[in-house]
Amino acid sequence: MARKNDKIIITCAITGGVHTPTMSDALPITPDQIAQQSIEAAEAGASIIHLHARDPETGKPTPDPAVFMQFLPRIKQSTDAVVNITTGGGLGMTVEQRLAAPLKAEPELCSLNMGSMNFALHPLANKYKEWKHDWEKPFLEASDDFIFRNTFRDIAYILKHLGEGCGTRFEHECYDVGHLYNLAHFVDQGLIKPPFLVQSIFGILGGIGADVENVSFMKQTADRLFGDDYVWSVLAAGRYQMPFITHAALLGGHVRVGLEDSLNIGKGQLAKSNAEQVSKIRKILEELGHGIATPAEAREMLALKGGDRVAF
Repeated sequence: MARKNDKIIITCAITGGVHTPTMSDALPITPDQIAQQSIEAAEAGASIIHLHARDPETGKPTPDPAVFMQFLPRIKQSTDAVVNITTGGGLGMTVEQRLAAPLKAEPELCSLNMGSMNFALHPLANKYKEWKHDWEKPFLEASDDFIFRNTFRDIAYILKHLGEGCGTRFEHECYDVGHLYNLAHFVDQGLIKPPFLVQSIFGILGGIGADVENVSFMKQTADRLFGDDYVWSVLAAGRYQMPFITHAALLGGHVRVGLEDSLNIGKGQLAKSNAEQVSKIRKILEELGHGIATPAEAREMLALKGGDRVAF
């Protein structure tokens, strides 16, 4: 079984590379907005902050390390939260582009997608009649012909250059059952060592469906493959966010919220900020009798190198 935890880690994914500026005025775009919302999320109880960057003028996802470096030091100086940088980036980015900021920053933790997949956002293009920026609708529409590339060679490259080279550990993002078996392959090769974080993801078109039975199935599969070598967390897209992560917590899992995963705080109600989502899940967890992990406790659970050994 996944490693037992006395306290639950809350991860907050601040802006992501999926939603576009038209969809919510609360979505942080500029470095100042990303930094401020990250700090507020940490103050609300998130011990891990997961980060993407965006072009400050257009809001389009960018891999530019210079943009990341406008908010990473500020977050580190203002919080003790673990900084987790994407290696997934955004639609159409090469692996080299996706790694540019992490290799410069050498963070404690990075996301690592464990398999290629159809990552489809195009249904969102039909939900809005007017757009803040010209790039948004074509960006979404193009995803009907997009394969999110994460080959075995890509994964091995990231493990070598970022893992071995920088001492970074990973949030292993598994969008389907096959991704768990991909992860098991690298564990068997000795390239990933426990304790490793498995993030089970539900509700992305192209990945495993948002059926609550799948939460248990993904956990049972991971238990069978990894025993107690792994730490388990769950995120769910859109309206599935709060119900699914609450269910995961009842099964002993950690949780992830944030405007990357869902723009809402309730049915038909946009969230005002990332911190609002953190506060909501924290209240739910505490009322269920769970403690909330501090950044120091999260570092210990995940065997991270420490915030004093990053390059920002």
